[in-house]
Amino acid sequence: MFEWMAWTTPVVVFFTCIVLMLIAMTVWEIRSPTVMRKGLLPIATTRGDRLFIGLLTAAYINLLFVALGEKMMAWFGLEQEPSVWISFALSMLLLSIIMKKG
Repeated sequence: MFEWMAWTTPVVVFFTCIVLMLIAMTVWEIRSPTVMRKGLLPIATTRGDRLFIGLLTAAYINLLFVALGEKMMAWFGLEQEPSVWISFALSMLLLSIIMKKG
């Protein structure tokens, strides 16, 4: 299905999660309109703002992980680059923290 784009399985899973989050947030917003609140982030935000900030953060974590993959092999004495599933799990954890506490 995704052969024409040369996507890897982690990339497909990452973007599928984003699409599912956007659908869920749309339904949630329709059922229960959001209000501005201030949490961990230094600004008052809505759910949509926190999702956007969280998604940007998740994308940067994944890009940084891919960029530093070879260096991590040298730093930690690994035989191969660490799995991108680690960055995926880390970015989704941070996204959920931003959504909950942000």
